Amino acid sequence: MHKNEKIGYDRREFLKGGTAIAAATAAGVLSPTGIALAQQAKLRVGLMLPYTGTYTPLGVAITNGFKLAVQERGGKLGGREIEYFVVDDESNPAKAPENTNKLIQRDKVDVVIGTVHSGVALGMAKVVRETGVIWINPNAGADEVTGPLCAPNIFRTSFSNWQNTYALGKVVKQRGHKTAVFITHKYAAGEQMMSSFKDAFEKEGGKLVKELYLPFPQVEFQALLTEIASIKPDAVVAFFSGGAAVKFIKDYQAAGLKGKIPLYGPGFLTDGVLEEVGDAAEGMETTLHYADGLDTKKDKAFRLAYVKAYKLQPDVFAVQGYDAGQLLAAGLDAVKGNVGDKAGMIKGMEAAKIDSPRGAFTLSKAHNPVQDIYLRKVVGKQNKVMSVAAKALADPARGCKA
Repeated sequence: MHKNEKIGYDRREFLKGGTAIAAATAAGVLSPTGIALAQQAKLRVGLMLPYTGTYTPLGVAITNGFKLAVQERGGKLGGREIEYFVVDDESNPAKAPENTNKLIQRDKVDVVIGTVHSGVALGMAKVVRETGVIWINPNAGADEVTGPLCAPNIFRTSFSNWQNTYALGKVVKQRGHKTAVFITHKYAAGEQMMSSFKDAFEKEGGKLVKELYLPFPQVEFQALLTEIASIKPDAVVAFFSGGAAVKFIKDYQAAGLKGKIPLYGPGFLTDGVLEEVGDAAEGMETTLHYADGLDTKKDKAFRLAYVKAYKLQPDVFAVQGYDAGQLLAAGLDAVKGNVGDKAGMIKGMEAAKIDSPRGAFTLSKAHNPVQDIYLRKVVGKQNKVMSVAAKALADPARGCKA
């Protein structure tokens, strides 16, 4: 860490803060009664997620998953009831600092949960680092969050943009494809996923012959699909999610490309959309840190509980929200609900082994999941697990000095 970095993201300062709290308690400044009263107060949780626009289903699934984790603990975390403060981030990076400050300064939340859009996450990061509020990121994969912007109070329960498409690059080459085209929205997540795919694919001897982008959240794909048809690559790799993924998969089939040029993607392309796309996704292979049909006790119990609670089938976004709740619970359990002991909470979260529906995972030093990446295939309405594409894959966390 640089010497002039603020208390919000200096590990030594966090530890000093924990020591100060302990000393104040011993001196009687914080009486046992005072601590007990603080622990009885409701835990203020800020949810900053997309509740309008193309990523609305993702925001809802994350919220549902998080609340399910709380419900399974009797509606409390660390012995404290939860009070929610909700902000719709609209997937708008320009509004991210203001929206984050609403939760931290106006609502005085103890922890922030969010978001989906990588650009929004980058906007959140500066505010969170400066204020020192604990932030659990349940989706946005921006590499910087566990790279140069990493900090003691920043955690992620999803993935880095590098992880899933790095594994995919090896899979596509193993399928015998020598050339590929990558298509995505022009924003942080798309560019980073393209980059990690290219890195792995070309290391294996393949060639990424074209990178195709369109502005977020546009979904007019026809001109780019025509260009793909003229290039005639061995494979196409696409990263879209939510409503954009639905339209792209349908348009790909309508353009006559399905069955001619195999379509691959990180699993977000097919997660949560199979009911809407019909047979257009049948047979597609994707890589992701979750899959349907994982034969584990935890996943079976999670899926049953989720369906019972919400009358919906869970997807990877629900899992990530659920694990954000589990990670927060681990931190609060470590300090018996005393959020004032931020250093203790952080240590508890760093040491946690999360029993996730995706399979158990730990956190790297940069606070990103070290996890298996699965190869999945669309079979009917399922992203069925086929194999493990990468075992215990850790993000390289380039630039992280925490």
